[in-house]
Amino acid sequence: MSAPVRVLSASEVHAALDWTSLASALEAAFAAGAQVPVRHAHPLAEGDTLLLMPAWNADVIGTKIVTVIPGAVALGAPSVNATYLLLDRRTGVPRAIIDGDALTVRRTAAVSALVARYAAPSTARTLLMVGTGHLAPWMVRAHVALRPAIDRVLVWGRRPERAAALVATLSDEGIPAVVAGSREAAVREADIISCATAAQEPLVPGAWLRPGMHLDCVGGFTHAMREVDDAAVVASRVLVDSYAGVLAEAGDLVHPIARGLITREHVVAEVGELARGERAGRTDASQITLFKSVGTALADLAAAQCLMTA
Repeated sequence: MSAPVRVLSASEVHAALDWTSLASALEAAFAAGAQVPVRHAHPLAEGDTLLLMPAWNADVIGTKIVTVIPGAVALGAPSVNATYLLLDRRTGVPRAIIDGDALTVRRTAAVSALVARYAAPSTARTLLMVGTGHLAPWMVRAHVALRPAIDRVLVWGRRPERAAALVATLSDEGIPAVVAGSREAAVREADIISCATAAQEPLVPGAWLRPGMHLDCVGGFTHAMREVDDAAVVASRVLVDSYAGVLAEAGDLVHPIARGLITREHVVAEVGELARGERAGRTDASQITLFKSVGTALADLAAAQCLMTA
């Protein structure tokens, strides 16, 4: 008789997935690889979308099912919902139904913090969080957890009251956070800049960057979205979560490539290559490094497996 299907809530996901264990599981999973088809996007009606993100390895099959229904807000529900289904690879029997939002924010933040281990300067102490949305606190928590040397977190958002609310939340958790008054001053001061926004105009221009910085851009996932400008991309050593996903979807890279400002070869490594030691994240202390992520089902699969053994 098969074991009962586990149903894991958001609170259970967050309680079980500590940053260190999750980062280690992700690193191992990226090094090993998996079968990861390009995500499926199916229009349901005007403005409504169903997304399917499958991946599998020798042990498990996983699929994240995401609905984007803007009109749901008027009915008292979130516009985006995500559920993760994990199945046994040998039998196809369901093993778990997992809160997809919690799994997503955890794995997204942990992947960025993992890549920063390879690419950020070893002396980094100041983190700038650009954006104050749902993902922002998780990005900060992951970076601080995996890099204890960070002793100052600057928070910038378009709405100062939301930046202040995020700072209050982080401060209550013992994270040394302050509101950044000037975006330009904060960018120039930071060692690591993490962007998690839906911006369609760049928020971090290359003219504000200095040698040795690390940029982490996780917000943009369409051609219309930009968090950094062309100059920032041209000046950076570019790393990605997956070549297939980023080069197809990310406006931050698609546009400078299309305009001939950089070539495909400017994107030097994906996370699996870093994890296997095939490519280096940083090769020079003076380099500006940039990690661009659009999300990969491999990370969902790894996080789900980690959760099942926690």
